[in-house]
Amino acid sequence: MAAESAGPGPGPGSGSGSGSEPRPLCPEHDQPLRWFCCSERRLVCAACAGLGGRCRGHRIRRAEERAEELRNKIVDQCERLQLQSAGITKYVAEVLPGKNQRAVSTASAARELVIQRLGLVRSLCESEEQRLLEQVHGEEERAHQSILTQRAHWADALQKLDTIRTSLVDMLTHLDDLQLIQKEQEIFERTEEAEGILDPQESEKLNFNEKCTLSPLLTQLWATAVLRSLSGTEDVRIDERTASPLLQLSDDRRTLTFNAKKSKACADGLERFDHWPNALAATSFQAGLHAWTVNVQNSCAYKVGVALVQLPRKGSGSDSRLGHNAFSWVFSRYDQEFCFSHNGQHEPLRLLRCPAQLGVLLDLQAQELLFYEPASGTVLHTHHATFLGPLFPVFAVADQTISIVH
Repeated sequence: MAAESAGPGPGPGSGSGSGSEPRPLCPEHDQPLRWFCCSERRLVCAACAGLGGRCRGHRIRRAEERAEELRNKIVDQCERLQLQSAGITKYVAEVLPGKNQRAVSTASAARELVIQRLGLVRSLCESEEQRLLEQVHGEEERAHQSILTQRAHWADALQKLDTIRTSLVDMLTHLDDLQLIQKEQEIFERTEEAEGILDPQESEKLNFNEKCTLSPLLTQLWATAVLRSLSGTEDVRIDERTASPLLQLSDDRRTLTFNAKKSKACADGLERFDHWPNALAATSFQAGLHAWTVNVQNSCAYKVGVALVQLPRKGSGSDSRLGHNAFSWVFSRYDQEFCFSHNGQHEPLRLLRCPAQLGVLLDLQAQELLFYEPASGTVLHTHHATFLGPLFPVFAVADQTISIVH
């Protein structure tokens, strides 16, 4: 026989937990079951494991060695269960309450946004207001119910893990070697049941979906109302210190004209763009709602949008090119192609016609930038972002002229 020890024979005590119960005997040889057959996975006596026994040639181990192995396995599993329970407890105590709070907070902000915008066009869209508020409420309820479901699920999981661990600890504490070995299948089943309880995973179902407030009708009516009420009231003018030498600035600082020959009259400075035909407005916006309109009908190559003050001004690299860095968000036209650009990402826009005027709406409360065609009432593009700092209106023109409408 192939054994991991010297061979069956008289040995030390049985290794039982209490010693109060007699060791079971082999039904075939009437000898103590001191050995474990790894091939047949059962306890055997010395005669079974001997040269003439039924387990001859099998892999044989002492019963106490097998029991010790099972004890170590239980200890390891209990440690894993303890760590898993701690992780789930932390998730339930810290993550879920935070998600619930954020869902309620986001729902509140979304509700205020819907009410504020609908207030501008109340006479046209009272029914739309009711519909959107119901959607916000429904989404808030859905997120809340999802969180409650998760809480109940993980409470059940914690209870199951505790039951399994208690059972395993009870086996470890009260069973002797032979009883422990006889419980091996139950140990396996308990371990498998615990492994079936997965750790918490991030799920979008637990987050408030802000898209529930999106409405093409609301956006279009809101943009029209804002442009009509605000456009022209914002005194947006170009900061002449920033205008590229390729651009000629009008006396009222509202019109930029492209000139392929660099102007020698422009004094160089830290604020000035020295390569790309860019210019920043003199005024920045840090809060509130703002709108301005740009006349673009005479140009086939321009960019209009917003930028942070950190926008680089020097050199021919992409870091100072509008829309090619993290500091600028622009609507651009090159010939018959239109796109929205930010941080080197360019989203093509399919326009049915070239706009004569381009309205820009900046809602810093909602962190939203919107481009709009006043003549048709068409929203050309909407972008949501987290704007970290004051935003300046920004312009670029590489063909003819663009002007800020006043």
